[in-house]
Amino acid sequence: MAKHPLIRTLLDLRGNVRSCVYTEPMWGVPYNLFAPYASVYMLALGLTDGQIGSLASIGLAFQVLWTMLGGAITDKMGRRRTTLIFDLVAWSIPCLLWAAAQNFWYFLAGVIINAVGRVTMNSWQCLLVEDTDPKLLVDVWSWIYISGRASAFFAPLAGLFIAQYTLVPTMRGLYLVAWVLMTAKFVLMYRITTETTQGEVRMRETAGQSLFGVLHEYPAVLRQILRSPQTVFAGALLLIITVCMVVNDTFWSVLVTEKLQIPAQYLAYFPLVRSLTVLTFFFLVMPRLRRMDVRTPMVFGFLGLIASQVLLVTTPVRGYVQLLFVMVLEGACIPATNTLLDKLVAVTVAPQERARIMSILYVVVIVLTSPFGWIAGQLSEINRGLPFALNIALFTLGALLSFRASRAAGERIAVGAAES
Repeated sequence: MAKHPLIRTLLDLRGNVRSCVYTEPMWGVPYNLFAPYASVYMLALGLTDGQIGSLASIGLAFQVLWTMLGGAITDKMGRRRTTLIFDLVAWSIPCLLWAAAQNFWYFLAGVIINAVGRVTMNSWQCLLVEDTDPKLLVDVWSWIYISGRASAFFAPLAGLFIAQYTLVPTMRGLYLVAWVLMTAKFVLMYRITTETTQGEVRMRETAGQSLFGVLHEYPAVLRQILRSPQTVFAGALLLIITVCMVVNDTFWSVLVTEKLQIPAQYLAYFPLVRSLTVLTFFFLVMPRLRRMDVRTPMVFGFLGLIASQVLLVTTPVRGYVQLLFVMVLEGACIPATNTLLDKLVAVTVAPQERARIMSILYVVVIVLTSPFGWIAGQLSEINRGLPFALNIALFTLGALLSFRASRAAGERIAVGAAES
């Protein structure tokens, strides 16, 4: 087993990338304990489908501000310190709010504060990929996804607690557990990482500038993005994946419990099956894809996701078997789309301006994504299958774009790897 390329990569990791990968379960485990039940927890406390969708859109709207500031903050404060401070604000505080939630306003406050996490999406990615051999990027991102999926093995514990203590008390306890583990993770990672080489360069370059002075340079960075078709295509794919994740994360549990009439305590078992499939795919298939043109696996990944959404919306009431098959199909497609997209984004972005380019990309993605929480909420109030019909349309567009994007990115991938 030690000869498997993924295992070999994991054991050979050094420096910041090892710290990021090894500590990730301390965030992933608590997140996967409460995430499958977050929307039904809101329903149990009296929120409507429309309010749940509005929360998703409001959170995304606030994320625009923090994403816009994220690159400048990361350059000014450094990747390491930014990650610590903004992770503590974005996750530790909201977990306490959600644990004490009584109505819509608690969740609103939580999503507004949680939006600060967009800053650390930038700084943490810089910690992860800067000073890391570009040849390892697919394996590194694979381990990040494996960590998240392996954490889902703990999710059935939440179902057992719900069966024993009911939904609301269990969710309050899970959010408190998340507060403890996530806070410990943020502090530990700060202590065992060092500032990246590019981070030190940017801190020196921006030392005499105000935060808004750094922001004034953004139009030039935006022009740089627009002159790079491969980055534009990668951004478009990132937008599609993000919108579909918002829809799934917000309304999957609502569809399963309210339309398919599957009891809440069984919810976690379905993501577990998906995670098992993802892990199997990562170990058996992804090593074969690491040096392939991303076009073919991404196109087939999107086609598989289209089929999974069609099967999901046609699942009958208490259709356990069909729903399990949907999870298997999704689990086989997620690695091919998400991991290769992360590689595509990482290697097509100019490393000298990574923080600000990623910041602008995320701003655009979030601005365009933010209405979709509300749109999906309105669709769900009409018919709880309609948000997933929206996913079908978006995944179809993703298949077409992924074919076009990889053609534009081929030359840049080689150049980007050399520059990195």
